[in-house]
Amino acid sequence: MFIRSTLICVALLMPVAAAPAGAAEYDQGADDDRILIGSTQPYSGPASAYSAIGKAMSAYFDMRNADGGINGRRIDFIVLDDGYSPPKTVEHVRRLVEHEKVLALFGNLGTPTNNAVQAYLNSRAVPHLFLTTGASNWNRAARYPWSIGFWPSYFTEAKIYARYILDTRPAGRIAVLYQNDDYGKDYLAGLKAGLGARAADMIVATASYEVTDPSVDGLIVQLANSGADIFVDIATPKFAAQAIRQAYDSGWRPLHLLGNGSSSIEAVLKPAGLEKATGIVTAAYLKDPTDPAWHGDVEVIAWRDWMERFYPSGNPADMFNVYGYASAHLMAEVLARCGDDLTRANLLKQATSLTAVPVPMLLPGIAVTTGADDYRPIELLQPMRFDGERWRALGGLIAAE
Repeated sequence: MFIRSTLICVALLMPVAAAPAGAAEYDQGADDDRILIGSTQPYSGPASAYSAIGKAMSAYFDMRNADGGINGRRIDFIVLDDGYSPPKTVEHVRRLVEHEKVLALFGNLGTPTNNAVQAYLNSRAVPHLFLTTGASNWNRAARYPWSIGFWPSYFTEAKIYARYILDTRPAGRIAVLYQNDDYGKDYLAGLKAGLGARAADMIVATASYEVTDPSVDGLIVQLANSGADIFVDIATPKFAAQAIRQAYDSGWRPLHLLGNGSSSIEAVLKPAGLEKATGIVTAAYLKDPTDPAWHGDVEVIAWRDWMERFYPSGNPADMFNVYGYASAHLMAEVLARCGDDLTRANLLKQATSLTAVPVPMLLPGIAVTTGADDYRPIELLQPMRFDGERWRALGGLIAAE
């Protein structure tokens, strides 16, 4: 699948002549009229529940273009479907960089998929920005200076769950389901780090699945039989819904902690069964537009207007549309800060020197800060519990440390 937010003439992809002294500065993928950005998204395949994110990003840039673009330049956003397959990601990213000549990559989804292209993009000094993954690899500025995430760190999130467990169930027995790749292993490492010396005694069972597996039902039965009374569910949406349903149907009623990436009521909890998801705990950082608490919120009203005007095919109850909107806003903010210096070096500089930047749809008290040696844009999360209808806050914002 190949999507552009705007049609691009072949002529626009020709190299730009060197600018005279004092004029605008450009690298490949930018000129006086447009800025060319690329991305890979799983519009098909086992992670297609996330497909709304790329579509929302495209719709956000459509809105900005309708309003005159960014500093007078149109944003041309090219999205290629990689099906959550690392080999396809490699193929598509090379096409975006070498054939389409993009200025930067933005919002690419997936830990294993981004890992597959990180070295390539860093070797070519191509900005690899605000990725839709919370893996630790996006906070290694010394080794991978051109890669930065947006999704909160999986490691940090898992440490927060560990704190919650130690505070509420210090004598608990933990079973863990995780995806057998860098996504799942990062969460597992964070959980163990958060539990510290207690990890070896408290974690009584783990089970991993492959993203190509048809089901995790058998693994849930195995974990339930371990005697655990705490279930840490590190699964992508399809498998998270299966895990919620199977745990409930098998009569297992542990304290269930669910990774934020699978906390969407519309994409995960409804397919699993809302009554079966009641009591689940997660950690949030975005406003849920379906929550009555945000009914009159200015940002939520603007978000609804954007959905109606620029993304009418999207589901306003799907939190992945909120994520796509918020992350695209941050990317647009960084591009705006570049002014007329649309070089890759300046784009990276702006992306990694943000201080308490407000981003619409982030929860109150959360803002984006980055630094040359700290690439984690979001470091606070809000523990939440599902009451059968909506997520409700458990206390205030917390950090892992």
